[in-house]
Amino acid sequence: VQLQASGGGLVQAGDPLRLSCVASGRTTFSRYYMGWFRQAPGKEREFVAAIAWSSGTTYYADSAKGRFTISRDNAKNTVYLQMNSLKPEDTAVYYCAAVNRVLGTLRAPGGYDYWGQGTLVTVSS
Repeated sequence: VQLQASGGGLVQAGDPLRLSCVASGRTTFSRYYMGWFRQAPGKEREFVAAIAWSSGTTYYADSAKGRFTISRDNAKNTVYLQMNSLKPEDTAVYYCAAVNRVLGTLRAPGGYDYWGQGTLVTVSS
């Protein structure tokens, strides 16, 4: 499984931004759970959102609820993270991740087997 994240950039506080994660590989992604994490300088990687590919069930960190939306496009094997009302504290490298069954929790990095390369989001005040 390969994951390619994109869409990061420099935006101003209050702006929206959409991240994309294209999944590829010889597997059926309908069985997968996809997650977005972020890591700010000097901080640990933290959970942002996750989605069950087959059912579309979503999970959010408290910091993301109401501002971020995770979704998927089955035809494109792509997961999106729509981020609205961005704040300077959202500045981080954002990573997408995948796992084909739940390993304890979807809210921790250890719950995923596959990772993308990360895309940098910088929010200026």
